[in-house]
Amino acid sequence: MHLDELMTDDAVLAELGRRLTRHRLARNWTQAELAAEAGIGQATVQRAERGESVQMTSLIKLLRTLELLAGLDVAVPESIDLPIARLEREQRKGRRRASGRRHPPAETGEQPWVWGDESGGST
Repeated sequence: MHLDELMTDDAVLAELGRRLTRHRLARNWTQAELAAEAGIGQATVQRAERGESVQMTSLIKLLRTLELLAGLDVAVPESIDLPIARLEREQRKGRRRASGRRHPPAETGEQPWVWGDESGGST
């Protein structure tokens, strides 16, 4: 069974509990042994395996003890590359900030621009 976004929260917790149970049994541990290894109470292991809510720190301890903690990188990746974020990054790369500085006309060989009344002639 795959966890599905259409599953209810209770169904997800129940499936998680079944998976924890399977991993514990694959190591041939009792609930008491898993609890001792994880540093949590046996009642917490029982609640987790029944699909009941447990504290997040207890779940992390269970996952670490069962060598499943690395699976969180897949379940909750560090970042998500959403298409809109990618587009915004690409647009930022194409933009250049105006420096506001121009080279003096002497350096570019251009004549300085002047108002018509500054040309030295009479009006």
